[in-house]
Amino acid sequence: MSIAVTTWYLEQTSHADLRPAQQPPAGQGVGIVRSEVPSPEFSRFLYTAVGGDVTWTDRLTWSYAQWAEYLGRPGVETWVAYERGTPAGFIELAATGDGSVEITYFGLVPAFRGRRIGGHLLTYGIERAWDLAERWPGQVPTKRVWLHTCDMDGVHAMANYRRRGFRLYETTVTEEAEVPAPGPWPGAGTVEPPAPPAPPAPSA
Repeated sequence: MSIAVTTWYLEQTSHADLRPAQQPPAGQGVGIVRSEVPSPEFSRFLYTAVGGDVTWTDRLTWSYAQWAEYLGRPGVETWVAYERGTPAGFIELAATGDGSVEITYFGLVPAFRGRRIGGHLLTYGIERAWDLAERWPGQVPTKRVWLHTCDMDGVHAMANYRRRGFRLYETTVTEEAEVPAPGPWPGAGTVEPPAPPAPPAPSA
């Protein structure tokens, strides 16, 4: 059985297009770190943990060698958001050599959605897309940041991108095979992270 899938293509053509999101409260313990050592194991974990319920399937058949080759390409970066030390989501960037940087993947692990992390992570990732050439000698300075999303992605994805200043430049509709969401692994469910510990009471 096939279904009609609408895909939207969005872009920024100037750093000034970015509209930053508010950062999570400091007490939430959210930090963003680049995964600088290419790790197929870690990247595949992020891909399945974030995309399992929104039908990310393109890379499920990749071999270890394919993951390693892709992650080792110049201009490919993975930035990971952590909440109190636990991976909460990621954004992956890929420079194409002509001054364009694609946000190839972005999202949060289901248990961390709705915790004010997504807008902050997207803002940070866009910033890193605009200054990516500074970390990769020989790369052309970024002139354009772009991405695509579809109606099978998270329900808030499109709105998040528009709020960060992306502009729609193309829409396509294609017939694709209907595939069930694979989940991070069979039988996996969502476990809500515990609330942060309360701050200590002031001393008398």
